[in-house]
Amino acid sequence: MSIERLRRRVAFEAAKLLYSREETQYGTAKMKAARRLVAGEISPADLPCNREIRHSLRTIARAGRAEQVQLLTEVAAERALGRPTEAGESTVDRFRAYELLLLPLEQVMQSPQEHPEGDVLYHSLQVFELARQTLPYDEEFLLAALLHDVGKAVDRRNHVAAALEMLAGMVSERTAWLIEHHVEALLLREGTLGLRLRRRLEAAPDFDELMLLAACDRQGRAVGCETPDVREALQYVRELAEMCGETIEP
Repeated sequence: MSIERLRRRVAFEAAKLLYSREETQYGTAKMKAARRLVAGEISPADLPCNREIRHSLRTIARAGRAEQVQLLTEVAAERALGRPTEAGESTVDRFRAYELLLLPLEQVMQSPQEHPEGDVLYHSLQVFELARQTLPYDEEFLLAALLHDVGKAVDRRNHVAAALEMLAGMVSERTAWLIEHHVEALLLREGTLGLRLRRRLEAAPDFDELMLLAACDRQGRAVGCETPDVREALQYVRELAEMCGETIEP
């Protein structure tokens, strides 16, 4: 993880501690945030200054994370729309929309017990990279890996339904199916899924890919591993789509 990214994450986590009044001093909030995010020692020179924490604190206080995510989602829809065609229809740059839905995930932290890697974006990029190593030419599978947790930006308790709503019309039916059932696939791997649901999944034509996605999801929780950034990941999938000459048919 780059020092710049680490500073941003520590600054935001420290700001949350101050905003919630869990801590009242910048110094203690900064150190507590660093301990939550970093395994091992960290140089004081790599920590954010008070000014960086104040910037994050103003962002949280002004809008709150939920309102910020809502704004970014609206921007995603507006900026992804191209100029109307002669037939009166709009052209949608779905990759631009994906980017704007993914970026807020960097500020969504997860349980250190279940996700020691930290924020949802870092996890998603790890899952994407593992998926690329597994099925590098399956665009729909790769998109499911990259986008499976975008719903956590707006509804962490029901993130699958939120993701499907956010991605409606922008992913294929197969990608949506993989996202819809990825949590059930994790339960199946753990042996805790009910018999009826297990049989339903096993009968599906994309069951093997679903279980591969679950394996990538489970493995994509490492601390300090290298991943592509959002634009690099999306560029790879965009080039793959252009090479295959495929279009999304939801």
